[in-house]
Formats: sequence, C-alpha cells, structure tokens
Amino acid sequence: MAGQGCQGRAGCRSAGRDAGAGPGARGSFPGRSGPGAPGPPGQSPCAMSGAPGGRRPPFPGLPGERVLEEAAGARRRRGNGGGSVPGTLLCTNRRLAFVPGQAPGSRGLLRSEDEVALPCIHKLVAASSFSKPKVLTAASTLKFIPEELAVFCRDFRLLRFSFPENGLAPQAFRVANAIAQAREAAARLGDAADGWASPGEAIPEEEEEEEEDEGSSTTLLFESLRDWEEELQRLGAAGWRVSAVNERFDMAPSLPQYLWVPSGLLDHDLKRTFGHFQERRVPRLCWHHPGGGDLLRAASFHPASEPGSEDVRCLEELLLGGRGPCVLADTAELPTLADIQLAHLRLRALCLPGAVAEDKWLSALEGTRWLDHVRSCLRKAAEVASLLAGKRCSVILQEPSDRDLNCLLASLVQLLGDPHARSLPGFQSLVQREWVAAGHPFPRRLGLLCQDSPREEAPVFLLFLDCTWQLLWQFPAHFGFTEAFLLALHDSSFSPDCSTFRFSCQRQRGRSSLPRLPSQTYRRMGGWQEPGGHRGHPKPCSFPPVWAWGRRYSRQQREQFRNPAGPPGPAGPPTPSTPAEPRPWGEPRLVLALAKGSLCPHPLPWWSRPPQRPPLWGSPSGSQGTLGGLLGTSCQPPPGLLLPCTAGPCVRLWHRCYLRGLPQEQRGRLAPSLAGLTEELQLLQERLRAWNLRRPH
Repeated sequence: MAGQGCQGRAGCRSAGRDAGAGPGARGSFPGRSGPGAPGPPGQSPCAMSGAPGGRRPPFPGLPGERVLEEAAGARRRRGNGGGSVPGTLLCTNRRLAFVPGQAPGSRGLLRSEDEVALPCIHKLVAASSFSKPKVLTAASTLKFIPEELAVFCRDFRLLRFSFPENGLAPQAFRVANAIAQAREAAARLGDAADGWASPGEAIPEEEEEEEEDEGSSTTLLFESLRDWEEELQRLGAAGWRVSAVNERFDMAPSLPQYLWVPSGLLDHDLKRTFGHFQERRVPRLCWHHPGGGDLLRAASFHPASEPGSEDVRCLEELLLGGRGPCVLADTAELPTLADIQLAHLRLRALCLPGAVAEDKWLSALEGTRWLDHVRSCLRKAAEVASLLAGKRCSVILQEPSDRDLNCLLASLVQLLGDPHARSLPGFQSLVQREWVAAGHPFPRRLGLLCQDSPREEAPVFLLFLDCTWQLLWQFPAHFGFTEAFLLALHDSSFSPDCSTFRFSCQRQRGRSSLPRLPSQTYRRMGGWQEPGGHRGHPKPCSFPPVWAWGRRYSRQQREQFRNPAGPPGPAGPPTPSTPAEPRPWGEPRLVLALAKGSLCPHPLPWWSRPPQRPPLWGSPSGSQGTLGGLLGTSCQPPPGLLLPCTAGPCVRLWHRCYLRGLPQEQRGRLAPSLAGLTEELQLLQERLRAWNLRRPH
C-alpha cells in the first residue's frame, strides 16, 4: 500500500484491508482488522463527509458544528515516556477535539486543553514506523496508515495522538485526511457564512447561566453610545464629549461609530479634519489621567495634506484645544511588524522539542529578539505614562496606520496608570476599546485566513499579552486577574468562533453576512437571546465575544482567572497625590516630540515658523534618569502608577505559554488519576536527583 494513494471510497477501503495484510508489508500493522474499519456505505472518507450532514459532537458544540471524522480508541500522548490517555479523536468543521474515555456519551463541557481551533493548527505531521514523517495538507496524498499524529499549534502547544493496533487503521487514515482538509477549508471561509452557521443551534441553558455568573455584563463592549458615555463619565474627562460623527462609518470605515473629541469642537468642524490623516483616522481621546493629562491616538499626518485656514483652526482645536503643551509620541522606536513576525517565528521554532542543544538554548533565545521587543514596548509605555503623570500635558500616540502598535502602546499606558484597567472587567473593556473597537486587523495579523499575505501577519496582540504578563509578574498584587486568564486569552485569540478576533473592524463586524437567527444572537447581558432587543441597541453579531468564557471553560477554570491577592474588585481611576501644579511650559500652543526619553520642539506640518523653546528647556531626564525627569522633581511615581523594570534579567520568558509543547513541561498536566500524578512526581524527583549528582560540589 506504500505506493498507492487514497482514491475515493474504494481506495480507502483497500488501504484498510492492506493494513492487516502481514507483518512484512511496508506501512502495515499486523492484527488490524475487525468491525468499525470501513466508513458508512456511500461515504467518501477522503472528503469532508461530515459537512453539512455529519452528526453533532458529543459535547456542547458551536452553532453549525458537525463531526466530519472520528477515531474512537485513539490515545493522547503526555510526552516522552509520560504515558497516554485513551479517548476519541474528533475532527469537526470548527476544531480538533479529544474526548477522554472510550465511549463518550455525555455532553459535558469539553476541556480547553483537549481542543484546538482549526485555524490555530500550524502544522500537521503524520508518522509511521515504516515511513518518513509527512506534513499533511489538503493537497497532499497520505500513502501510509499513520501510527501517530502530531499537531503543532500556533499557540505553542504540541498535541500528539497515537492509534493502537486494534482495528483503527481506516479511522486513523480518514481522520488525518479530514483534519488537513478541514483546516484549509476553515481558513478559506473568511467572513463568509457558508459552513459556519446553521439554523436551530442553541447554547444549552445551563451554559447561559454560567456566562452571566462570569461577570461579562460588567465588560463594556463599546458597541453602543451608552458604553462610551459611561466610560467617559468614569474617567472624569472634563472638556470631552462623545461624538456620533462616524455613526454610519462614512467618515472613517475602520474607526468605531463613536469617538471622544473636545467639547468645543462641533461635528461640522470635526469633519474637516478627517482628510488630513492617513486612513482618515483622526486624533481622539483614549484615556484621561486625573492629574490633568490626556492620552490621544491618531494616524500619521497625510503627506498630501494642505489645510486651509479654517481647517488649521479645526485641527489645532482637535490637537491642542487649550490643554497646554502637546507631545507627539510616534512608534519609530518600537519594532516593526516584520520584526515582530520574525521574532515570533524564531521563538516558536526554538520552543519545539530538540530545537537546539541545551547549552545553546539561552543564546538562541536572545537571538530571537522577542524579549528585546517586549522590553522596548514596556520602556516606551513607561515614558508616556510618566509624562502624563508628571507634566499635565496631552500626549498623542502616532502610527502610520493607527491600528497596530498604537493599540499596544495605548493599552500598556493605561495598564501602568489606571488601576481600573488592571481589574478583570476593566482589562476586558480595555481590550474591547483599544483593540476591537479601534479596528485592529486580527484575522490578518494572526494569520487566521489562508488568503492573507504572509507579510501581513504579525502577532502584535500576542506581544501585548506578553508585556501584560511581565507587568503581572513584577506587580502581582496590583492585578485582579491571573496568568491563567492571560493564557486563556492568548489561546482564544486563534479561534474564529468569537466576534472579538473574527473581524478587522467594527464596521465589518456589524455588516457581516451571517444570518441573524434566534438561537445565534448573543447579547452582552443575558447571553444568547431572541433578536430584536431595545431601541438604540447596536446590531447584534451572530458570534459571542471571547469574554463569554463559559462556552469553553468550566466554572472551576474560570475561578482561577481572578487573583485572590489582587485589588478587591474593580478599581476606580487613580487619585492624584497632590493638587495640580502650574503647567511647567507656559506656551499653550507648544508642540514637542518624545524620542529616546527626551523632549524636543516639533512643528506641526502646516506651521511656517519653527516652535519656540520652552522656558524651562533642558533634557527632561536631567541627572535623575529618563523616568525621573519625566516625572518632574521627584523620582517617586505617584500612587496608582506602575513603573516596570526593563533591565535584562527583569524581562523573563513566559514559560507556561511558550514552553508547554516540551515533554518536560507537560508532565503532570494530563495525568488521568491520582496514581498518574504520583508517577509524574516520581519521575520529576528522579530527574532532580540526577541533576544534583551532575552538579559540581
């Protein structure tokens, strides 16, 4: 059978018969025969036979989810020498799932570590004792019965499944091909509705109740005017209002419907400013520091912009608005999208088993430059946060597109300066506002769609999660969530089944062609409901946000998301330690640029005269260091402000995320019983004794 591919139903059946032909045949396994080998009559195992006529999965499935192929009796390996867990391997049109147990009949919640979304699969490798390992794709031809299937995931997981010699040959063959084809078909779907939704699918009532208990109702999705007004009131940002100038997405398609703009700027005047910025992404408020500083974000100035006198008046009201000096902070010091993607690819390759020798691992990690990128992002965010806390000025984050590094930088600044953003609902609301509503192109940056160019892929959001983990590791008592929550969010970012990461902007999310069926409408409060709702609510999206954790995580797992040693509940905005001091720079029309920790005059594109130096001009760092100078006369940060250490050993590798594909990191995670855990503990103790014997005395 080694020289023959699977050609339709007959080819697969002959492959199953050849599997028990004899011990001398290449790629054959003696003793593989018995019931259950061939598929149902008329079924083509090489095709995606389960869609749309496949059965529902033996666990609470997603809307429209159907089983394509399955292999009962498969085993999930726990690493080299770590044993395995028996169960059923299923391939659906949404994900690859493993249900522990020989005969899964209950519809219990599928554990998150036992499933992987199809777009999250980076590489699929089939192995046999008689053939070389083969990377499977939809166009490849599998010419042997796989003994083992290795699934390399984009989230750094490595799942290994083995198929014992008990008549599983045809099932192993079919499920391997089905995974390869379903993976590519899922990527091709993109934003199309075909295959992703079907009528009559409902989430069980018990899951809806668990979702409400999760506190998702306190997370602002920023899809309604009320959410924007509520958050602006919490910030206490006097002099700002919510504008509905982009309510129909006609001014800037990638911006949200509602924007925070100066109260003195009418919508009629605001419309004159859109054309002077790239992608028409005008400056708007992100966060207001209680000491008086405002954080704004915008795209770069349009190179062909030639504003008239009236446009200049509107632009300066939007940028300056009598709020004191304005500081422009661009992203030139941060890594480019290509740098982030290259570093992430190198890191993922390094974290595979046997990638490099153990004595060269640390130097190889340094060569990926991933930790360098984490360090530069934290350093830049600390500079901006210190400037807002110490100088009472406006800081405008500028990036050419305003959709990638601005999202990261704006989020980190608020994590450093706003205790509310460090609570669990506050962090979820922060991601919704600065990433989801702001138009970060998740599908392109995470590589969820196969038609995307590889040059567009850059996991900026995953870099932000790593930076957040660094802050959590340095300041554990200041956060209301845990590493388990960040890890769940990291893994969920590759799932296209939640609206959070499925679309590139709010306009695309609202105008998706997915059918609005009663059982497929999810609301922030109440979970899945009948369509209609109250007047003024946003148009519902068929897929729920990622914050509906009850769909994928048990109550016990979700309890681990909250930090018991963190702040007691959602925190309010930071309180200024002292009354506001007079503005250190007298010229309210002054514009400066923040570069490498220093401030220097920076003219706006339409200014003909160079700006004047500030009266108290000098290096803001002075003799106190960069952050000390930006904070003013004292190096001590005000209450509520976190200043992370970015020195070499202070920025660490996120072991639990990046190294979980290694066998030694998997020990103890999948032990099916207390005896299995005892075995894992003995293995670790033996390894520790071996290391101690090798240490020089």
